[in-house]
Amino acid sequence: MLRQLRLIPILLQMNLRAQMEYRGAFLIDRIAMIITYASSLAVIWLLVARLDTLADWNWGELALLYSFHTLGYAIGASFSFTQMRDLEEQVRLGTFDALLTRPMSPWVYLVFARFNIGYVSHISLALVVMTWALLTIPIDWSIGWVAYFLASLLSAALVTGSIMTLLGAAALAWTRSNHLYSLYFGFWELSRYPLNLFPSVIQGILLTVVPLGFMAAVPVAVLVGKPVPLLGELAPIAALLAGPALLGLTALFWRYATSRYQGAGG
Repeated sequence: MLRQLRLIPILLQMNLRAQMEYRGAFLIDRIAMIITYASSLAVIWLLVARLDTLADWNWGELALLYSFHTLGYAIGASFSFTQMRDLEEQVRLGTFDALLTRPMSPWVYLVFARFNIGYVSHISLALVVMTWALLTIPIDWSIGWVAYFLASLLSAALVTGSIMTLLGAAALAWTRSNHLYSLYFGFWELSRYPLNLFPSVIQGILLTVVPLGFMAAVPVAVLVGKPVPLLGELAPIAALLAGPALLGLTALFWRYATSRYQGAGG
C-alpha cells in the first residue's frame, strides 16, 4: 500500500508532462470549454431575466447552484471520466490485461496515470461564479455553514466520480458500457436546475436511480434554505451521505466487475 502511495506523485508528474506537451492546443481547449459552460450559464440568466425567478430560485441562488454543480463535477470527473470512458476500448483491445500485471491496483493506475488537468477550466469558471454568488446571496455565515458547504461539495464530487466509475466498470463485466454515458449526461443536464422545477417522477429518479440530484440541487437547497422535494428534513444528512454511500457501492461493483473480467479472448 505504501509503495502504491509513493508511486502516485510519479504517475501524476508523468501525466502532467504528457498533457502539457502541446501547450497551445491545451490552452485553446480550456478557453473553448469556458466559453461553452459560460454559454450554458447565460441561458439560465436569460430565463431568469424573463421570468424573474425559476422555481422560486433567484439569479444569485441559481448561479450558486450552477457553480456548485460545475465545481463538484470537475473535481470528481478529473479522477474518473476520461479514465472510465476509455475502459471499454481497453477491454476490447485487450490492453486492460497489461494493467493486471502491474504491481499496483488497476484502479489506482487508471485514475492517477490519466488524471485530467483539463478540468482546470471548469474549476476556474465555477470559482469565479461561486464567489460572486456567495457575495450576492444573504448568508448567515458560521463555522457550521462553511463546514457543511465543504463537506457537501466533497460528497458531490464523490457522487460524480462514483457514478462515472460504475459506468466504466460495467465494461469489465459486460464488455460494452459507453452507451451508458449518453444516458448519464441526459440526466446530468437536468441536475443543473432545482429539483422542484420537475415533476415528481423526475425528482424521484434524480434522487434514487440516477442520484445526480445530490451533485448540487439537494446540498445547495439546504444551504440557501429551500425545501427539498421528497427528502424534506432528511435532505441535509442525505446530501452528506450520498457521496460516501455511492463510493462504497462503487468499490463493491468494481470488485464484482473485475472478478467477471475474462480478457480480450473471452
